[in-house]
Amino acid sequence: MRAELNWKPDRLDVGAFAREGAELHGRWVASDLPRWLESQWCPVEEAERLPAIDWSLRGERRERLGSPPEVWLHLSVSTGYRLECQRCLQAVERTVSVDRSFRFVRDEASAESEDLDSDEDLLVLSRTFDARELIEDELLLALPLVPLHEACSAPEFASEPEGVSGEEPSQDERPNPFAALAVLKKQD
Repeated sequence: MRAELNWKPDRLDVGAFAREGAELHGRWVASDLPRWLESQWCPVEEAERLPAIDWSLRGERRERLGSPPEVWLHLSVSTGYRLECQRCLQAVERTVSVDRSFRFVRDEASAESEDLDSDEDLLVLSRTFDARELIEDELLLALPLVPLHEACSAPEFASEPEGVSGEEPSQDERPNPFAALAVLKKQD
């Protein structure tokens, strides 16, 4: 029978959490994750209108023949984001979901030595692991590098700046880049 413990995502004893096969889930508002909120294209006063962040954690302990058991943490998180389209400079609103599993090792040296040969994401086992930070990190990593709408057009300008037209100047109209040097040479 599993003991009911008071698990907290910001101070999680990962080993005990996995040993119990425990699960934890919740819902946060964007302002609960400051770096996530900062990444959004939204005035601070409108932060409450950003989508909620739904997350869940599940611990698992995998027995291995002739070796100590492996400690695993499975993360699932989903929310919506609002970024600025780099083409039309308007809001891009999409959803993002992350489903990842992490294997925990006893120390930094073990993580470093196993990392090159492992396909898994490795983290160091801790009695005060900050899963809230992990959730925020994974959300930020899932954001597109260049947010764009599927289809949009560049913004139209009411008028072109003075001296700028949509046409290329002819060869005769282009200023000679060496004209300034000729003026300086004459001053000598």
